[in-house]
Amino acid sequence: MLNLLWGAMLLIGIVYGAATGRMNEVTDAALSSAKEAVSLCITMAGIVAMWVGIMEIAKSSGLVERLTRKMRPLLGFLFPDVPREHRAMEFISANMIANFLGLGWAATPFGLKAMEELAKLEKQRKSVSPGTASNAMCTFLILNISSLQLIPVNIIAYRSQYGSANPTAIVGPGIVATAVSTVVAVIFCKVMERDSRYNNIRS
Repeated sequence: MLNLLWGAMLLIGIVYGAATGRMNEVTDAALSSAKEAVSLCITMAGIVAMWVGIMEIAKSSGLVERLTRKMRPLLGFLFPDVPREHRAMEFISANMIANFLGLGWAATPFGLKAMEELAKLEKQRKSVSPGTASNAMCTFLILNISSLQLIPVNIIAYRSQYGSANPTAIVGPGIVATAVSTVVAVIFCKVMERDSRYNNIRS
């Protein structure tokens, strides 16, 4: 859908430029945008490589495992159906830590692994039909989307790349916005979890 939307916008721009005699401007804009895109990709690739590497070092050194133990009360509250010693908890914890630091790129691999482990757990339990997401999987997905962030690294990098006078000015509003979204996400998940258990009891 997005491909069709962007394709249509580009086509409209080219047709409009040709109809108004501004094809030179359209060509210049295309070339300058391509150059800017490559420059941005190189900048972001360096940032991604650094932070993903840091997360891998933290995981290999056992730091993520220790933080997971510290987070067990919180994880137990959020995911009551998942055993606290289950491997999924480590990946969930790593994903939450990465998101907390604004490292969405580093969080994605941990998120995928967490989903795989949760799917394996539900397959062992046979508590949901194949192809159906469990409460824990839905909760994790919603929390991953809301993602409380302390340092929005990617947004700071974008602002710095485009010449912002104060790239870190986004930190305060970012914390407030993501804190609100995370609180709403937790409340929503708990309400839906309660309704799901109530319906299971009735059935």
